[in-house]
Amino acid sequence: MQTVKYFGTDGIRGTYGAHPMTEEFMTRLGFAVGTVLGHDADAISEQPIVMIGRDTRESGPALQEALSRGLTATGAIVWDLGILPTPGVAFLTQAHQASAGAVISASHNPAKQNGIKFFSSEGTKLSLEQELEIEAILEATQLEDIAPMDESKVFDRMDLQADYLRGLLASQRGLKLNGKRVLVDCSNGAAYRLAPRVLDILGAEVLPINTMSEGNMINVNAGSERARSNPAELAAIMKEKGAELAVAFDGDADRVIFLDELGRLIDGDHILAILADYLHAKDLLLGDTLVTTVMANGALKKYAQRQGFKLKTTPVGDKYVTEALQEIQDETDDIKKIGLGGEQSGHIILLDQTHQTGDGLRTMLFVLAVVMHSDEKSLAILADRIQKYPQLVASCDVATKIPLNEIKALNARFETLGEDLPGLVEMNSRYSGTENKYRLMLEADTRHTAHDLAKIAWEICDLVQAETGSPAGSKIEVLNVADGGLIPRL
Repeated sequence: MQTVKYFGTDGIRGTYGAHPMTEEFMTRLGFAVGTVLGHDADAISEQPIVMIGRDTRESGPALQEALSRGLTATGAIVWDLGILPTPGVAFLTQAHQASAGAVISASHNPAKQNGIKFFSSEGTKLSLEQELEIEAILEATQLEDIAPMDESKVFDRMDLQADYLRGLLASQRGLKLNGKRVLVDCSNGAAYRLAPRVLDILGAEVLPINTMSEGNMINVNAGSERARSNPAELAAIMKEKGAELAVAFDGDADRVIFLDELGRLIDGDHILAILADYLHAKDLLLGDTLVTTVMANGALKKYAQRQGFKLKTTPVGDKYVTEALQEIQDETDDIKKIGLGGEQSGHIILLDQTHQTGDGLRTMLFVLAVVMHSDEKSLAILADRIQKYPQLVASCDVATKIPLNEIKALNARFETLGEDLPGLVEMNSRYSGTENKYRLMLEADTRHTAHDLAKIAWEICDLVQAETGSPAGSKIEVLNVADGGLIPRL
């Protein structure tokens, strides 16, 4: 099977100014995308329309202009949506029957990086066949072959953001948050305006933080990943401001993480359990099935069995979760039900006819609706229904991605792992699909603590970095997934 060169599990990413995240590459990419996706242009207009949104990064405008040049050179019309969450672009692309959507964002990655992801006319991620076709044209195209920007084909359509806002509110008609004091961490990213706005409309007392739109601050000590790695910090801000709940988004707002009334981390596993239980009880869960990845905590699987709904696992990556949900949708053909799936990171997909990708703001509204409909109106009580097993995810920078099955020392260590961790329940060893990182997930029963797992994780990360020629001192992080917080090296 053919493999793509540039596209990862969530688009293309890199450090701005270095290949492939340059204006030259983006112009050629725009030309290739316009050529391939232009095939789906409306037969009446005979001109493809491509919607473009971005997050708040400094490099965004320059990369967007370069992409637009390539697109307009193919005859495509560009609708500039401005700074908008990734799911907003996907929603508007489908709602307005555009040929494609594009988002210039590196999601939760550092500000110096950037990336791009595309959506089809149905608001879904591109297929492998489309990505291969785009890369073939990209490689065969030279910058000098592409005409200058045609400004007459670029239109400011920031007005369409109101349609996305109305769509969010329509997903939970009748929801009232009067009196709720909600702390909102916008990660200085794409949700910096819309997240506080939607909560304000619903009557909440909104306490927004990290709402700067300056591009050098996105994800800097802020957002959902910060909340996962240091929940105590956000809990302290909650206490200081007298908030009942906290909500944290990543840079492009397709992920969301909560802190409950007690200041405890409520991650994707908790969110999936809460929403699946609610939808199952209302007979609204598509296929009566929850879809998650192999990284999900084992307690989630037990919870599904106990509550009486099915659980299906996929490889890591929201695109695989979405594909599984779409398969269930095709099999059941029930447009009234909602497909539910997602990841621990807080990337939650609530799939229906008009929403085909993860949306942090929409997930926030669904969770808050469940809280307000519950007898106790308490997120903490809802979350306590699932008690997680000890679990961590280690992540380390690597210089190269040598196939893991070729690293003999690593595989030899895995063969002896049971001697050190007899209570090991689950392990997942892989490279990141979007970054030069190795990731290791370890989960054990209650015979072991998170620190027992961390000791092994540090050892394996050291081994992988040595075998991949990574510089001494390269970054290693070990995240306590079950309870939140980074585990220091002992």
